[in-house]
Amino acid sequence: MIKENIKKWHDHTHGNFPGGLDELLADDVIFYSPVVFTPQKGKDLTKLYLMAAGNTFGGDDTKEADGLKESSFHYTKEVLTGNQAILEFETKIEGKYINGVDIITFNDEGKISEFKVMIRPLQAVNIIHMQMQRMLEELA
Repeated sequence: MIKENIKKWHDHTHGNFPGGLDELLADDVIFYSPVVFTPQKGKDLTKLYLMAAGNTFGGDDTKEADGLKESSFHYTKEVLTGNQAILEFETKIEGKYINGVDIITFNDEGKISEFKVMIRPLQAVNIIHMQMQRMLEELA
């Protein structure tokens, strides 16, 4: 079941999942940000953070292929077990290398019940903090 659930996440990140975050997220989902101490609870807040992250983590190191811009963000490793997935990613923002993991937990209905993001190195955390704050203000 985890393989089917994480495929939905990957489809969403590539713009190929019609239901989007509304269909992927449980109503009581909890989001753990790498830059905010307090867990963010509920679908609306989690959607806001994930949309801001999607706009931020795309990075500024884009490639042009067949007239389409391609983000430098990409998953490099995947560990799937039980109802959890750990997805390692890399990107560049403002010329700085960013490495992190998304730890995603699915409930019995196949919806995301917990989403945790961890980032390294410290420079990356600082850049993400500034970029996410700016993006959240724009989206609010």
